[in-house]
Amino acid sequence: MTMQDVSLWLRAHPRAVPAVVVAWCGGLLGFGLYLQHVVGLEPCPMCIVQRYALVGVALLAAWALVLPGRGRTLMLVLAAVMAAAGAFVAARQSWLQWFPPEVLTCGRDFYGLIESLPLRRAIPLIFRGSGDCTAVDWTWLGLTIANWSFLNFVALLGVILAALAWGRAR
Repeated sequence: MTMQDVSLWLRAHPRAVPAVVVAWCGGLLGFGLYLQHVVGLEPCPMCIVQRYALVGVALLAAWALVLPGRGRTLMLVLAAVMAAAGAFVAARQSWLQWFPPEVLTCGRDFYGLIESLPLRRAIPLIFRGSGDCTAVDWTWLGLTIANWSFLNFVALLGVILAALAWGRAR
């Protein structure tokens, strides 16, 4: 399959990218809930911020599914911005895990701001956390949750930007 074939397929199916992004984010959020409620890992404040970013990307992509033309493009641009923000937080957490500071801090003030939003009351089980941002409680293939989160945010960003660059969001 060539890039031209992919381009033609995406042009024929303009809602394919937002649908994939929504499913991808849903899978990542589901896995995070599995790690929290089944495995017993408590998410740290930076993990909670990354969950918010994933929810934001998913909601914006879902909105892109129902909007036509420029509305879809705008929602995908906003989803790309949200994915970039999530990648930034995941990169910062990865940095903190590789080079833990002398005084443990991982953005509790920002977390307190997010915690005061009404969304906290709506779905408290998803966004409750108390872990340490520098702790490495789980790895797979040598990468931590923060590392995998960063890679997924970058991949989501890449998929969204590729769709926008190819003009498939219209």
